Amino acid sequence: MNPKERPNHKIYIQTLRQMPPSQRLLKAFEMSEFTKRLFIHGLHRRFPDLPEDEFKKILMERLEKCHNRNY
Repeated sequence: MNPKERPNHKIYIQTLRQMPPSQRLLKAFEMSEFTKRLFIHGLHRRFPDLPEDEFKKILMERLEKCHNRNY
């Protein structure tokens, strides 16, 4: 049972599989950068009046929690 329909998911996966490895890597970097910017934007919305130095401190703490220590 899928709670959310994704009619274009198969097409997206096929498109990714047809890309050369270098292009897939660039797409992964692009998605990672977009996700980080989205996270920062959300954090700014949550703490709109925080001074920049305090905001950076919270941002670094939150990013540290997300860091993958498998390598």
